[in-house]
Amino acid sequence: MKHDQISSDRRSLLRLALALGAATTVHLVAADPAGTPVRPGGEPPAPASGPPARAQAGPGTYRLRPMTSTAPPRFRPATPPVRTRPFEELPELGRDAMVLSFDDGPDPRYTPGILATLRTYDVRAMFFVCGGMAADNADLLREMADDGHVVGNHSWSHPLIPKLSRAGIRDELGSTSEVIEKTLGAPPLWYRAPYGAWNRNSFEIGAAMGMEPMAWTVDTLDWTTPGTDTIVRRVKKGAAPGVVVLSHDAGGDRSQSVAALRRYLPALIERGYRPTVPHRS
Repeated sequence: MKHDQISSDRRSLLRLALALGAATTVHLVAADPAGTPVRPGGEPPAPASGPPARAQAGPGTYRLRPMTSTAPPRFRPATPPVRTRPFEELPELGRDAMVLSFDDGPDPRYTPGILATLRTYDVRAMFFVCGGMAADNADLLREMADDGHVVGNHSWSHPLIPKLSRAGIRDELGSTSEVIEKTLGAPPLWYRAPYGAWNRNSFEIGAAMGMEPMAWTVDTLDWTTPGTDTIVRRVKKGAAPGVVVLSHDAGGDRSQSVAALRRYLPALIERGYRPTVPHRS
């Protein structure tokens, strides 16, 4: 993510994403008892860190076996169906629940500040990590899990998924899942397509890997660095039961995102919202 400019390709992408199919209403999510999906939107590409995804794992082995087969019982939910659209909101979590999510990390410059704020208020969040960043910052990945946050798959190098072959999608998702499972001892159960751009191949491959697709409801557009006040205002304006808020903890200067969380999180709690995370059952 070396640039934060909105391109004409992104506008075309948004039209593509909007044309794709929303998650059907199912009752497979529940709020995290320890803790107190989205509309297509935009974000800058994440930097590729480390070797290409295909060099990280050979095709046909890990990616094609059930990713939860050797995990502890609590990480062994039923294989999800193939969706036609991602989850954009999670009303099943309750009237006072919201989900905060952060993409593209972990980044040692910004992720620690976000984790510290979440810890201060005893709140859990979802982190959709890029494989290259996760491989380079395994300590932060473990810190996320130790604090009870949900670690999801955001591809290896943040590509435009609809432009990839099925093998390419398997490489991007499979390599990232391998890093997460190797580091945390369990594979991710959720994934988010870069740019919010999904296609049938990604839904099929994600489901085969045991993952559900998660999008978002409220896009802070923090990657455009609109100012801390603007980010805070967008979150507070979009607050509602079951919404999923999209922010970033990597991919550029995310100091505004870190500062905004310190302000809007206590404000949400004061308004009676309970930021939490979904658990699959």
